[in-house]
Formats: sequence, C-alpha cells, structure tokens
Amino acid sequence: MSGRTADGHRPALLGVRHHGPGSARAVHAALERCAPAAVLIEGPPEADALVPLAARDGMRPPVALLAHVQDDPGRAAFWPLAEFSPEWVALRWALRHDVPVRFIDLPAAHTLAMPQDDESTDTDRAADGAAPDATDVRIDPIRALAGTAGYDDPERWWEDVVEHRGAGGTAPEGAHPDADPLAPFAALAEAMAALREAYGDGGHHLDPLREAHMRLRLRAARKEFGDDLAVVCGAWHVPALAQRTTMTADRQLLKGLPKAKVATTWVPWTHRRLSRHSGYGAGIASPGWYGHLFSAPDRPVERWLTKVAGVLREEDYAVSSAHVIEAVRLAEGLATVRGRPLAGLTELDDAIRAVMGDGTDAPSALIHDRLVVGEVLGEVPDDAPAVPLQRDLTSSQRTLRLKPEALERELQLDLRKDTDAGRSRLLHRLRLLGIPWGEPARSRGSTGTFRETWQLRWEPELAVRVAEAGIWGTTVHTAATAKATTEATSATSLAEVTALAEHCLLAALPDALPVVMRALADRAALDTDVGHLARALPALVRSVRYGDVRGTDATALRDVATGLAERVFVGLPPACPGLDADGAAELRGHLDATHRAVALLAQQDNPPQPPAGPRTGQRTAPPARPADLRARWADVLRTLSERDTVPGLIRGRATRLLLDEGALADGGAERLMGLALSPGTPPTDAAGWIEGFAGDGDSGDGGMLLVHDTRLLALLDGWLTGVPDGAFTDVLPLLRRTFATYDTGVRRTLGELARRGPTTTTSGPAPAADTDTPGFGPGLDRDRAAAVLPTLRLLLGHGQRGFDDPMEVAS
Repeated sequence: MSGRTADGHRPALLGVRHHGPGSARAVHAALERCAPAAVLIEGPPEADALVPLAARDGMRPPVALLAHVQDDPGRAAFWPLAEFSPEWVALRWALRHDVPVRFIDLPAAHTLAMPQDDESTDTDRAADGAAPDATDVRIDPIRALAGTAGYDDPERWWEDVVEHRGAGGTAPEGAHPDADPLAPFAALAEAMAALREAYGDGGHHLDPLREAHMRLRLRAARKEFGDDLAVVCGAWHVPALAQRTTMTADRQLLKGLPKAKVATTWVPWTHRRLSRHSGYGAGIASPGWYGHLFSAPDRPVERWLTKVAGVLREEDYAVSSAHVIEAVRLAEGLATVRGRPLAGLTELDDAIRAVMGDGTDAPSALIHDRLVVGEVLGEVPDDAPAVPLQRDLTSSQRTLRLKPEALERELQLDLRKDTDAGRSRLLHRLRLLGIPWGEPARSRGSTGTFRETWQLRWEPELAVRVAEAGIWGTTVHTAATAKATTEATSATSLAEVTALAEHCLLAALPDALPVVMRALADRAALDTDVGHLARALPALVRSVRYGDVRGTDATALRDVATGLAERVFVGLPPACPGLDADGAAELRGHLDATHRAVALLAQQDNPPQPPAGPRTGQRTAPPARPADLRARWADVLRTLSERDTVPGLIRGRATRLLLDEGALADGGAERLMGLALSPGTPPTDAAGWIEGFAGDGDSGDGGMLLVHDTRLLALLDGWLTGVPDGAFTDVLPLLRRTFATYDTGVRRTLGELARRGPTTTTSGPAPAADTDTPGFGPGLDRDRAAAVLPTLRLLLGHGQRGFDDPMEVAS
C-alpha cells in the first residue's frame, strides 16, 4: 500500500499532524480530489455509531470522543477534535457527501483494559492529539526533519512548511495552481519511512498493536468498499500501514489482549484543554492561533491584529487603526528578515509588544490568554449518549438557567430567591459527588448567611466525574443522598462526619441527614481528643446557622453542637499543661475557633424564625436551650488565663478573649499582664504571653489595643526594657512575629508613644488628662473634646446650644 498520488495508486494514506490547520486544509483538498468511497480515521472503532451526531446543528467543536469502562468510569480516555483537526475535517466531509466513515485504531475496550502503569499511555496520546503523532517515539521525527532543513525549532519548521502552506490566499512559492493535493502526503510518507528505517519503528509499546489493528481494518474496508479509500492517521503510522504483512501475522499479534466493556459518547471540549500545558493537553501551544489560521483563508495577519486591537480596547488600552497598520508592517518585515513565508506568532508577538504595548509584556500576556489559547467551549447535541446522571444534570442546568462555560466567572446567589436557592443546592450536591464545577468564594459586601458567591468553570474532564458518580444514582439528588449515607457509615474520624453533616445541610439532603447525625453522635461520644472536638465544633455551628437560613430543621444538629461545646469546655484546661511551642500554637487556633463558635451558638438560643412561605413552611417553636454558654465559656477562659502551668501563649490569648468580651473587671487585664511579665517569669514564656495577648487575631486589632490603652503599653515597655541581654536574643523572634502583623500606621504610632516615654506605672495612679501623650491617655482631654462640640450640635439638631461641657457628651 502507498499514498495515492497523481499516478492513481490507491488507497490514499493521508498522514497528518493532529490538530494542525495546514494538515486539515490539505486533507480537505485531497478528499475533494480523490472522492473516496469510504473514509477511515484513526480513532476508537466503538465510536462508529456516534458518527452521525457530528452532522447535527447542536454539534460545535471543540468536542471529544469519550470512552470509559462501564464498571469503572474512572478508566477513561478522550480523543479531542477541534474545527481545525484533520480528523474532524475528514469526518464532516464524509457526512456532507454521504460517504461511510470507519474508525480503525485499536479498540478502547483493549487499551482501557490494559494495566495503567504508565500515565502517558498511547490512548491518552491519541486523546491528546500529540503533535504530530510522531512525537510518541524515541526520536522526534519532526525535530529530525527540521534539523535537516536547517531549523533549530521543530515547531517553527512545521509551521513554515505545513501550517502556513497556502495561508493568506496564495499558494506556496513555486507551486503550480493545478498541483496534485496528494503530493505533500506522499512526500511526508517518504520522509517518515526514511526516519523509521534509520531510527527503527521505535516508540510506544502499543504502536505495533495499533498498527496491526489498523491494517486489519483497512483490509476489511477494501473488501467492503474496494480500493478507493482515504485513510487519515498520524504521519508516523503511514509506513506501517503501507507495509506488506499477512493477515495471520497481524491477528496473531492481537491475540489474547485483555478486554473490558466500554461506553462511548461525545463530550464538549475546550481550547485550553487542547493546549500543551493543561490537563489533557493536545500538544499544541496555540489552539486559538491555529483556529484563526484555519478560519481566515485570506490576510490572516491583518485579521489577527484586528482581533488583538479589539481585545486591548476592551481593557482600556489606547489602540487605534494606525497601531494595527504599523503592527502589520512590522510583523511582515520581521518575517521577511527571518526568511519565513508568513508572519508567525513570534513575529506577531514582537510587533504587539513594540507597537501596541510600548515595549511592555502586559498586552502579550493578555493576548496569549484570550486569543492564542482562547476560552472556547464546544457543544454536543442533547440526544448524545450519556449516563442518566448526566441527563438529569443537563436538565437541572437548563431549568436553573446555569449554563456551563469554559471561562471562569463569578456567580452571586441570594438564597432568599427560589432560583438561586436551587442553584446553591445543585452546586453543593455536585461538590459532594466530587464534581467541582463551582468552588465557594468569599462574598463581597455582605456577611449574611443568605448570600453565597461561587467561582464557576466547566472543565471537560468533569464529564468523567459525572460518569463516575453515576454509580450512586440516576439523579443528582438521589446520587448525593446515597453517597452521603455511605460515607457517614464508613467515616473513621469526627472531622469527616462533621464536614459531611455540613455538606448535607448545604445540599438540602434531608433523607441523608438522620444517618449522618447518628454517625456524628457516635463519633463525638467516642472521640476524647479535645483538638478533634474543637476542630469539629465550628463546622457544626455553621451548619446550624445554614439550617436556619435555608428553612431546614437543624434542632438535632444544634443539640449535638451544644454537647460538643460542653465537652470542649471540660477538656480544654486539662489539655493545655505541658504543651510545647507547636502544640500551644495549634491549641491557640482551637481556642479562637471555639470562641467564635460559642458566640454563634449562643445566638441560636432563640433563633429568629423565618417567615412562613412556600419554601420555609410554617413557623416552629424555638427549641429549648441549655444555660448560658457564653458564661460557661468565660469561666473556662478565666481558668486558662490564671493557671501557671498553661503555656504563656494560651494564657495570653485567653486573657485577650476575656478582655474583648468585657468579662474582666476593671484592672483585670493589667493584673494578669503584670503577673505574666513579672521578673520571675521566664522571658520566652512572657514573650509567648505577649504574642497571645497582643498578636493580631481574627479581629486584626492587637496593635490598636496597645495604642489606645497606654497602661498595657507601659507594662509591656517596662518588661521589654528589663529583659536581660542573654535572654533578649531568645525572645526577639517571638516579638518580631507579634509586631510584624501590625499595620504600618499602628507600628509608627507605637514607636512614637514608646519614644515619648511611659505615661503610667504598674502601681501608679492613672495619668492626668494633660499628660505628654494627648489623646492616648485614659483620661478625658477637654480641649480636644471641645473641638468636636459644634459638629455634634449640628448632627444632633441642637443648633448652637446644648452640650457646653464635654462631660455631658460623655454621659
């Protein structure tokens, strides 16, 4: 067998580079010339039944053939096809001309059944569309050919010889208008034959099996359709298909291959996934540029730079028509100087940087992301084969008007609206199923629980995740319920069950919640590690809060959270003594988390009832609550703050939390600080106390506390100046870590206050109002207070009278 040329040899073997616009144009011209009776394409034979779908109006590339093992959907492979893929062009040509199409590669039933000990299996490379297919071998044939032609860059050689061939509306230099369109394929086949002879058939261990199966399929097609055939395959395989072998030898080579039951379908793909640097990369670094070359039959440089100008103008770059004209001239001049038939991306990028970007790389980075790679998501018909779960997901997306998009976008939800609440439930259920279409993000401008913000981005491999999740059920709701129930019974840690309970409330899975709650109660009763309990409490309290805003009965969850808080109260004091620095730092985090959780849980003692409506139903009486949790938590903090055996970091943090809650008597903070910084306390322990007390926590106001309370600042200043020289180097890292978190303005103010000197002592009286640090002492500065009285009168509507004494304002 040999590639068909002008002398009439048949069949026509069209060796191509996967996802190459030059190859795609050449394939189209060759098919128009030879008009074959059937078209054979490198791809999984299981996809033969899916060929008619490629002609549907709802099919828009980039798309991919997906094959997966039915019993193990995680074992899957993709065969992506873009608009400029030679295989796609051949497929569409055959459908337009009512010509039969057959896929002839090794069946996915075999490749997916083989041990997956090598991530870069040939099936993956077929899916990736390696550029060209020859790159799968030990010697890169394109690099070898480029080197022979005097190129040091194989990509640049391939573009000049193939991709830019005929681009711009002109034939290659020296080409005759009536030249045989099959001639380039014959020349490429001859070059590949020479390379295989020089370097061996080499390559992946599946290559001989694939090529043997292709020869068998080719023989079967010749018997069915005659010799008038066209074969579209990777250029590296052409010599193997032209090789004269016996049918018996090929069958013997394929005998005994493992086999699995597989399912195939079409799935949407993206340009980003066609790029070399991502997921199932297809080996082309510039799919957007290749798509432009394929779709712009004339003046591709001018059209490309016009697109670039449009993108830059959207980003407020001052780009005019004159910039476009100058950039075109520069790009074409650079191509001429460099001996290229057409300006490529290198020349265009240089022109954009020099003319439109004023010599900076910022526009080039933007253009690379938007145009060179691009964010294009393909589409497939609704009636394409799919697992039931995928069909339910598609229906839900349509009902909720939540269309999958390749470009990342932010979605703001108001859970008081039925549609937004439905979107939230769907996204949370998908996350529970391991389908991360959306990721929760921090809401801007609102901290209410009725607000949710998501970052959405649909990635092609999520189709595999959907197929994998199909084992749990036929709808998103039932599948998420089944998975949550199963995970609740198999979870081994309290944290896992706590997180699962939170997911069930967010995803609105009432059937799964009782099972999860029983598992949660069992794990909480058996777990004695106070760290585990403290880590689980915040998630439980958040779940109670979520239940209220979603109209979900979270009474059982609230009871478990209250019991968990009580166990934390009992277990914290005995867990603190004897901790090292790392253990103290970890427990400090648990202390802060528990403090926040108790505050939220205490607010649930009499939670506001949501209004009656179609979604929340009738109001229910608030559940009975235990005694004041805040008061009990304050007792725990007092215990921690006063025990000498507790690390200084924990004592300081407990003191600070008490101070913030207003649970310390007058002078209580100064007393505890004086004890912690007394001469008998080791300097490192005292520095730890300072870090716990004055370090910026969640509130971020540790520095402001010292700015406005000069008694505490004086205590700290007195201790610091009295640290012995030998111990100072030990405490310095701790102090730097504490004060480095303060804002620049806070540090500057503290430095100024320290420079002026202390305003009080540990035993002295409070300073007078006219101290040398006006505005920062504990007393009232009457002069500064009087300066704001006129403004206060106007704000309060008293005109020019009233509030003549600043003390009246204070009262």
